[in-house]
Parts: sequence; C-alpha cells; structure tokens
Amino acid sequence: MGVIIDQSAKNMFTTYLGFGIGAINTLFLYTNFLTPEYYGLVGFLLSASNLIWPLMAFGVHNTLVKFYSSYDTKEQRDKLLSVILFMPLGIAAILGLLGYFAYGLLLDYFSDGNELVKPYIWMIFVIAVATAYFEIFFSWSKVNYQSVFGNFMKEVFHRVCISALLVSVYFRLLTVQEFIFGISFVFVLRTVIMKIYAFRLYFPKISLSFPQNKSFILKYSALILIAGSVAMVLLDLDKVMIERFLPIEMVAVYGIAVYISSVIAVPSRAMHQITYPMTATLLNKKDKKGLEDLYKKSSLTLLIISGFIFLLIVTNVRQLYELIPDVYQLSFSIVILISCVKLYDNLMGNNNSILFNSDYYRLVLAIGVVLAVLAFVFNLVFIPLFGIFGAALATFLAFALYNTAKLILVKQKFGIQPFTVQTFYGLAMVTVFTFLFYFWDFPLHPVFSILLKSILISSLYIFLVYFLKLSPDINNLIKKVLKLK
Repeated sequence: MGVIIDQSAKNMFTTYLGFGIGAINTLFLYTNFLTPEYYGLVGFLLSASNLIWPLMAFGVHNTLVKFYSSYDTKEQRDKLLSVILFMPLGIAAILGLLGYFAYGLLLDYFSDGNELVKPYIWMIFVIAVATAYFEIFFSWSKVNYQSVFGNFMKEVFHRVCISALLVSVYFRLLTVQEFIFGISFVFVLRTVIMKIYAFRLYFPKISLSFPQNKSFILKYSALILIAGSVAMVLLDLDKVMIERFLPIEMVAVYGIAVYISSVIAVPSRAMHQITYPMTATLLNKKDKKGLEDLYKKSSLTLLIISGFIFLLIVTNVRQLYELIPDVYQLSFSIVILISCVKLYDNLMGNNNSILFNSDYYRLVLAIGVVLAVLAFVFNLVFIPLFGIFGAALATFLAFALYNTAKLILVKQKFGIQPFTVQTFYGLAMVTVFTFLFYFWDFPLHPVFSILLKSILISSLYIFLVYFLKLSPDINNLIKKVLKLK
C-alpha cells in the first residue's frame, strides 16, 4: 500500500485542487456570471456527452489496463496499443454519420421543450469524442504507473480554463454563446495535451494486426462498453431527464447539489488511478491473498477519508447554501441523499477494479443493464411526482442496488469481502458525528460558521482515527503530515 498511498496522495491533492476550482465555478462564477437557463444548458451538454463518450471509446481504455500487463513482448503491446488507437475512431465515424442524418430528428425532439439546447446539440458529439480519447491516453499513462499528470489534466486543467472563460464573460470579452463554444475547445485541447504526454511515455510502432487473444479483446471491449455506459447512465441520466420534464434551469439547481456531494468521491477517484492497474496485475498473477489485502485496505482507507469529507459537507450544507443566490436553493435532503450514495461508493474499495478486470465482468454487465433500466424507470416515475428530489431518490435507489449486487458478486466468486471490525467502528463514528454536529450551528456569518465547525470536526475526527488506530496506513499518513514520531 505504500506506493498506492504515495500516488493516491498526489492524485488526491490534484483532484481536490480541481474540485476546489470547480466549486468556485459551480457555486460562484456560474451562478453570478450566467443566467440559470444557460447554466442549466452547460450542465445538460456535459451530462449528455458523458452518456455518449463510453460508446465512442468502445471500452478500450479499460481493455488497455486489463491486457497490457499480460503481454510480455513489445510487439504484442504495440499491436494492442494500435487497436486501442484506431477502434474508437471507427466508432466515432459511424456515430457521426448517424448523427448527421438524424440531426433533424434531434432538433424536433428539443422543439417541444427547451429550445435553448437546439443550436448546441453538435457540441455533445465533439465533447464526447474528445473525452473518449482523453480517457484512452490517460489509461496509456496509468499502465506505465504514471497517473499524476493525467489526473491533473482530468481534474484541474479544464476547470481552470472554464474559470478563465467565465471571467471573460464577466468582463464582456466573450459572449455567452462564445463561452459555450469555448467549452468544447477546452475538452479538445485537453485531449491533445494528454496524447502528447502519453506518446512521450511510450510511443508504439503502429501495427494493423491484432495482438494475441483477438476475440477475447473484442468481446471484453464490447462488454465493458456496455458496462461503462451503464455506469455513466447511473451518474448522468438524472440530469438529462430533468431537462426533459422540468425547466432547464432546474438542471443547474440539481447540478449544484450533485457537485457538492461529488466531493466525497474524490478519494475513490484518486486511489482508483493506481489501484486499477495493480488489481489487474494481481488478478493476472492469481494472487488471491494480495487481492484480498488490497480490497480490505482500500475500502477502509476510503471510508475513513470520505467519511470525514461526508461530515464536513452534511454538517455545513445549510450554511453553504446561504452563500449562493436564492434561485439555486433546494431541499438539503437532496444533498444528504446523494452524499450517502458517494459514501457507499467509497466503501466499495477497489470492487470495480476486481470485477472489470476478472472473468466475471459479464455478470456485472447483466446486473448493470437491469439497474440502468430500473434507474430510467425510477426517474420516469419520481421526477414528475417529486421534481428534482425525485431524481435524487432515483439515483440513490439505483446505486444502492447496484453497489450491493457487486459486493455480493465479489463475495460469491472470489470468497472475499472488504469489511473488517474497523469498518463498523468507522461507520459508527461517522454516524455519531453527523447527528452530533448537523443541528449545531454557530450564530456567525456562514463562512466563519463553516470554518469553526470544520476545524472542530477535523480535530476530533483525526484524533479519534489516530487514537483508535483504525488504519495503519492512515496513521502513518497522519504522522507524516503532522511530523509525529
């Protein structure tokens, strides 16, 4: 876990830096520099592209991670990388032609609801292609155990660029329409930079032939394509369906709640960059003991860190909403509900890495497809009934079922599970702290109230984690940060 903690710490720093910049964009720049309608439009375009890009990538970014370490010769690795480069290009060309001939139908679809979307539909395709290739080049760097720069590009770069674009709108250097076009350019630029970096790490000899296990690679890519699409459906379907049933500004209101809660997912995203290729290596070597150890440690480490972030968000959510315009106010229960989803995701540890790099990914696919359909039905029923709270409820139910099914699957097929006694101590501590501090507010300006409560929670939480020795890895990290002997 030493290597994991080291790179995860660097990735977590860049990820939180990115989320910090994103928080400024989401809570202050977007809300003050754009109207709610245009803010909702941006959220819809990005969510729609997130639904499409896994189809563009055809699952090859995961295929690269799974199979790269299984090839021992440069020739076979070059053939694999060549396939990884060219396959998404063909998929994108086919989808581009379909989109071109169906463009009139797309315009008719948005004629009944939010007309604002119609001039920008093509951007969904551009952002999706750019994101697909970015993920491929990011995986390219991860298989070489160099994830820090890619994580910076994924979490920080585009958010800094969007901040600059928003400031340009404020100073009237750009129109709102030019700003939206500029977003697609930022995603393309990010992909180009990531490509240059990946090629500097390893430049393959281009080959037009498949490596060994061609049929297995194609089957795996096709199934991971659907599995990846399922994951993105569960993440972004709610925002896309809100656009269909509610005014587009509601996408912005809901998006703020989702963004606040998504900060809890940062530790998992940071650790995932290094645990994913390591899990693939352990599975290829059939090292069950090492796999179980990694599973338990990753789950416990993520619970302790994400539980701390969960506390800071849930106990300060009321003061946080006092800092943004009233038009974006909503029920705090939405933030809490989605925050519980993110905490559960972290509790899973490297569960996804185990399943998607094993021979049981077909079962994950079947489960995911069923739950994606359920998520669609949940949104279809709950959004008209409960508005944006219905979208949060649909997301909560879908992810709770999906995560539970994956835990059961790993237990049945591998005979391992991520929980220990320390896991229940950690959950109990998070629960007690939540009820203790949620209703306790300082009668001060929201910023000072958030700071004071956060300092108090941080001090008590870190002390208890260290004193109870819940995780040796976390204790070593605390010692390192605080310079303790």
